[in-house]
Amino acid sequence: MARLEREFRTTLLIRSTRRLQVTEAGNAFYARCARILKEAEDAFDELAETAAEPSGVLRLTAPFDYGIEVVVPAIAAFSTLYPQCKVQAHFNDRTLDLQSGDLDMAIRVGWLTQDHLQARLIGHFEQRLVAAPHWLDRQMRMESPDELADMPIIANLALREPTRWHFLSRDGAESIGVTMKASLLLDATLAVREASLSGAGLCVLPDYVIRADLAEGRLVEVLPDWHLPRGDIHAVFPTARFRPAKVRAFVEVLGRKVEG
Repeated sequence: MARLEREFRTTLLIRSTRRLQVTEAGNAFYARCARILKEAEDAFDELAETAAEPSGVLRLTAPFDYGIEVVVPAIAAFSTLYPQCKVQAHFNDRTLDLQSGDLDMAIRVGWLTQDHLQARLIGHFEQRLVAAPHWLDRQMRMESPDELADMPIIANLALREPTRWHFLSRDGAESIGVTMKASLLLDATLAVREASLSGAGLCVLPDYVIRADLAEGRLVEVLPDWHLPRGDIHAVFPTARFRPAKVRAFVEVLGRKVEG
């Protein structure tokens, strides 16, 4: 770095005893070099695309709860089919930047908000209002979403509106919006599930997280004659002229897992 600064007579890093700070020129130089390296990587990936089998390292990100429940089994199946291709997965409820060049794809659960990315719809999920049976036994019988306004809800802070929900009647004829009162505020879906299992109150959870809990009676659906809006599951990719074989192959494996 010092040699570059001497050769081009410009400062790329401001150095002190405590920290290094990148200058504007340094940031611009890094961004240009990163693009060059990404182009070179794409060229190698494009060449490898003609190979019979996916190869290299597949780098992906997914939300923590969906990643554990659905993506990990898909990774296991993919690794069995293509042992020469490694998978590096980051499970995080934050939306990571796909344009940085550090990731090949992302799994997004919910509603897409970034129009510039390329995406493929691979499935849907249902949202369920649920509670532990022993908590429901202490409440009055509820028949309409209007009755939820005074009920405690375990709010998921990972959502944009964790206490505001719109319910639709099963015949689609009626829609009711309800703002509930948060008794607990948690920032992870699996933490919300655990709190509900412990009897802390109502919560809204995606069906892929609580399928076994509902089947085995650990959680019970509240207001089953009403339903919440369905969400989408997308495989999302950075803008590119082509899609590497490893990415296409993994999306196919994940799609089969979702459909199954």
